[in-house]
Amino acid sequence: MFFDFGIKDVIDIFLVALMLFYIYRLMKESRSLNVFIGIMVFVLVWLFVSQILEMRLLGSIMDKLVSVGVIGLIVLFQQEIRKFLYSLGAHQRMRGLIKFFSSGDKKVEADKATIMPIVLSCMNMAKGKVGALIVIERSAPLDDISDTGDFIDANINQRLIENIFFKNSPLHDGAMIISKKRIKAAGCILPVSHNLDIPKELGLRHRAAMGISQASDAIAVVVSEETGRISVAIKGSFRLRLSAEELESILTHEMID
Repeated sequence: MFFDFGIKDVIDIFLVALMLFYIYRLMKESRSLNVFIGIMVFVLVWLFVSQILEMRLLGSIMDKLVSVGVIGLIVLFQQEIRKFLYSLGAHQRMRGLIKFFSSGDKKVEADKATIMPIVLSCMNMAKGKVGALIVIERSAPLDDISDTGDFIDANINQRLIENIFFKNSPLHDGAMIISKKRIKAAGCILPVSHNLDIPKELGLRHRAAMGISQASDAIAVVVSEETGRISVAIKGSFRLRLSAEELESILTHEMID
């Protein structure tokens, strides 16, 4: 039986190792690594008791714990599971196919009309060191995030963006959500990233921008209140200290793609 080992077994072991590595990385990012290690130890003990030692009574008890524990793990790690399932779906590159069959010039013109008010307002707020956090929705809906703020539903307008993030405005502390080329909501609460690799000089706005970029495919634009610098978070990574031209280029490229 030991020598009955084929290519399917190699693929099987590789896929299990890949899945465990991905789960390990997710748990490490969410600071749940010790829980993951504890689960792995329990699974190894369960397999050793039930499969190798064949202890029926203890094995049956552990079987019941495993069946109930699966439900508990789903409840405990619902955010991590959601992120895992989203990342699987994000690998489906269908937008490139849609872009191939669509009219590129019209889309560029439409996105320019959406992008320029964002870029100009960010530049003005950067000069005045007015903090801002603008989240641009893409394929993943952000309805749950929009529900945490105040519904606006207005055209994208430079003056409106600057007024919302004005220091005396009641909505300036939250995030603005832009969806379907309209300002959907403001004053929204975002999930905060606990990634330890984020530089310490970056504040809560940057951590919130990183959090939403990790949980979805949204683009998060940040204007620092302390330094006036502009940053963008996309797919769990930052692009810092951007000029107006760089911000426009990034938004144009990402929103068209």
